[in-house]
Amino acid sequence: MPNIKPVSDLRNYNEVLRGISVGEPVFLTKNGRGRYAIVDIEEYEKMQSVIKLVSELSYGEESVKAKGFADISDVEKLLAVDMG
Repeated sequence: MPNIKPVSDLRNYNEVLRGISVGEPVFLTKNGRGRYAIVDIEEYEKMQSVIKLVSELSYGEESVKAKGFADISDVEKLLAVDMG
């Protein structure tokens, strides 16, 4: 169940921070609407890694659409690998 608190609870921020753990952010509301999310630093770093990975995968997908796949012989030459 989500941990939702009004932003006014930050007056007692220690209590709010105690409710944060990996995978369980605290959502703060202002005037009854979601406004902020407080996450554990590990969770934040994970999210940033996922964003970067998805961005790189998207770039690769767009590259394939624009240029097609590389031929294995071109890859071997690029890597200077002797496969025979």
